[in-house]
Order: sequence, then C-alpha cells, then structure tokens
Amino acid sequence: MSAVSSAITRAGAHRLSQLDEKAKRTLFTGARTANTFADTPVTDAELTEIWELAKWAPTSANVQPLRVLFVREGEGRDRLVKHLNEGNRAKTATAPAVAVLAMDTRFHDHIPTVLPFKPELKDVFAGNEDLRAGTASFNATLQAGYFILAVRAQGLAAGPMGGFDAAGIDAEFFPDGRFHSILVVNIGHPGKDPWFARLPRLSNDEVVQWA
Repeated sequence: MSAVSSAITRAGAHRLSQLDEKAKRTLFTGARTANTFADTPVTDAELTEIWELAKWAPTSANVQPLRVLFVREGEGRDRLVKHLNEGNRAKTATAPAVAVLAMDTRFHDHIPTVLPFKPELKDVFAGNEDLRAGTASFNATLQAGYFILAVRAQGLAAGPMGGFDAAGIDAEFFPDGRFHSILVVNIGHPGKDPWFARLPRLSNDEVVQWA
C-alpha cells in the first residue's frame, strides 16, 4: 500500500456517518413546536429513552447540570399548570407528559464522577460562585436544546415553553432551593391542528461569516 493510500485509509477510518434526509427532517427542517396533543399515551420507557439519548451530548468539562422532572396527569400536573402563563395552561394540561427542565446549582458535587481525571475542579467551582452560576446556566440551557432534539428523535413532538413562574415552580417542586427551573416541555404525539404557521428563519447571508 502506498503512503497516499495509507493516509486515505487512516482518514476514512474516522469518518462519521451522515444522517439521511428523513432523519434531518425529523430533528430539524420538518420539526415543529406542538400546541395540541393526541390521546396516544407516552410510556415511561419512551421518556426514559429521551434522557438516555440527551445525556451523551457535550457540556463544559462534562459537568451535566441539567435535571429533569417528568410530570404526568393528575395531582402533579395540577400543581404545575397553576404556575404557567394563561396561554400555556390548556396545552400542558392535555399533553401526555411534561418535562420540567432545571439546573442543579450544586452540579459540582458530581465532578469526581463525571470528570474523574480532575476531581479537584469540584473545589474550584465550590469556591467561585460566579463561575459556578455561569457554568450551570450556560450548560443546562445547552442541554435543554439537546433534550428537545432527543424528544424528536424518539418520534415524539416537543412543546417547549418559557412562559411560567419559575420561582413558583421551584417552590412547588424543588423547595430545598438546589434546582432552578429553566424550561417546561410538553411531550406527546401531535393532536388536531398542532402547528402554527412556520415563522421565517434568518438566511445564511444574514448569519454566517467567514474568516
């Protein structure tokens, strides 16, 4: 084998698979925020698999500050809905499942587990409140995006919402103050007329630069 052929072979060994067009539509170009949901149940196994997918995506120093509370219909749902903006209550009340996504303000307690080659980083975060808060906020928000994609990858519709009383939800479900809610996501199969009209996206020329 020539040196050129060998180099091509080595490079090819690390080539990643590209998603087909159907998968791209499922995750991105054809995906929409659902506003109504069918009565089709969403199983505990499906909800568990959402996190089993989302957890693999990257975070700074692998800190993984996102925490997930799944809320089913019943007493827990009633406690949640009262903290939502009026326009979000009906669709949340009828979704088969709802996820409250929150950031763990003490994520650094897990550093020895998630970053075993640098356990001393736990003490760095413990001693720097600004660094800790900024890292938690940025990475939990990043993971919330991964979570939405994982919902779609499961063949389910996601209805992410920011219209809620975060302090009220935190007091209701996370009273010890450790977790701070950042997003509520309705989860299920699309119902009747589930989509609003598709809103425009900025063009490549408006967003992308080259250097």
